[in-house]
Amino acid sequence: MALSIESTNPVVRAVIEGKAPRNAQIAAARGILPLPPTDLLEILVNLVTSEDEELSKLASSTIREQDAMLLLDAMNDRSIAASVLGYFAEHAEVVEEVVATAAINNGRTPEASIIALAQNAKNGELLELLSLNQQLLLRSPGLIDAIISNPNSTSEAGRRASETKREFFEKERGAKQIANELRAQGKIAAAEFFESSEMDGSDLSAEDAILLAEMIEIPDADIDDSWMGLEYLEEFYEETPEERAAIVNRILGELSADEFDLPTERISMINRIMKMGMKDRVRLAMKGDREARNILIRDPNRIVCQAVVNNPKITEQEVEKIAAMRSVTEDVLRKIANDRQWARSYPIMHNLARNPRTPIANVLPILTRLQLRDLTAISKSKNVPDAVRRQALRLSQARSGR
Repeated sequence: MALSIESTNPVVRAVIEGKAPRNAQIAAARGILPLPPTDLLEILVNLVTSEDEELSKLASSTIREQDAMLLLDAMNDRSIAASVLGYFAEHAEVVEEVVATAAINNGRTPEASIIALAQNAKNGELLELLSLNQQLLLRSPGLIDAIISNPNSTSEAGRRASETKREFFEKERGAKQIANELRAQGKIAAAEFFESSEMDGSDLSAEDAILLAEMIEIPDADIDDSWMGLEYLEEFYEETPEERAAIVNRILGELSADEFDLPTERISMINRIMKMGMKDRVRLAMKGDREARNILIRDPNRIVCQAVVNNPKITEQEVEKIAAMRSVTEDVLRKIANDRQWARSYPIMHNLARNPRTPIANVLPILTRLQLRDLTAISKSKNVPDAVRRQALRLSQARSGR
């Protein structure tokens, strides 16, 4: 039998694994074992595939006799096992429509089960129900093909599935169209980003855009771009493919130095981000989540880096790490040093003082605030400019009475 046990109830595991007494197994197959509905259904679904013919027949019969409202509640229960959802999705034609709909729409239902339903369904109305769920179709391209290829599919179901396939998977969409789709899903901040983006004509695919949308968490109303003066605006330009490839390699090299083994998904995300033009990267830096900030602070373009530290959700821990980075531009370090809020953080100021890229004019006032042991360490460091080292030495000697 298929053993896919999610319940933490030891009775459930004992029955499914065949370790429970025979009378308990029979009682469970008949649905009379005193268990919560979600636990009982998990047992029944597993027993249906049992090699024990008696248990299999009893469980199958018990499932067919279950009350529709009880099943509906179970399909909407967050603790319901994925195997149960998969069973009722694959057998949607033998349960009431409201139960089948709940099983199909549950985000935990295995994709393979929904595709199996679409492949084997003889009821055209069920296929129409599937074709109406656009988010489900986008999440599972295989479902689209299953609906189209099913000979029992209605013309309406086939039309919807074909349109979704054509619009989302067979051609790249413009930024405006992607924005409309995101707004329909309630992702307002992401929709605003793509509404004003310059993605049309770029190498960014529809799939890339949807994945990037998950990184955008700050709406336009919370963005302050007053820092972006004319001197920055004049520096906007588009890189060549070779320049972008070099930037990707640089970012990957820096991240690899911090993390021993970069996941493939993260490497793919960096490549997606670098498919965007500079203006869109700046806006992502100001609106994106922690992962977007961690990637874009390593962008060699100073405008992109400045946008990261102007992101309203950047944390003190992130700034502390940035203050120690030797790859960021002087503009970023100067911005951190001059920020009143961050100036109250000793670790941030200490990192700035030790960073050889921090402008000397910003470092010297910081030195007067450092503890003696840190001043002494800087006075002996070969990684800071001579002027910083000499001033640290003078201050440390003055404090120690020498």
